[in-house]
Amino acid sequence: MSTENTHAAVEEFKKAVNMSTKALAAWLTTEESKAVGFKTTDRSESVGHRSGKKIVALLGKSQAEFTCGDIAHARKVVGYIHRHLAQRPAGDIANTHWRYSLMNWGHDPQESKS
Repeated sequence: MSTENTHAAVEEFKKAVNMSTKALAAWLTTEESKAVGFKTTDRSESVGHRSGKKIVALLGKSQAEFTCGDIAHARKVVGYIHRHLAQRPAGDIANTHWRYSLMNWGHDPQESKS
């Protein structure tokens, strides 16, 4: 993968993820975070929750430290966030599964990028 492609993927990831490492890590410990998302079994961790843990790790890396697998996950995160933002429900989103799911992927639709 070219340096230009890596740079573009990392930049897009950092634009889409608007939660800080600390905020995302704290969110992932909540019952709301653990309750949403697709699970392969009733007791398993959801895909989004597992992704959130990877995102925390990626946020702690410099661009030079991103592996091909990291870039692939960053692109997956960006795709998920963009698709789900397009499905915003009507009304107050504060306590919705839609918002909570996005937060597992590092994006809080009620927050602006800080």
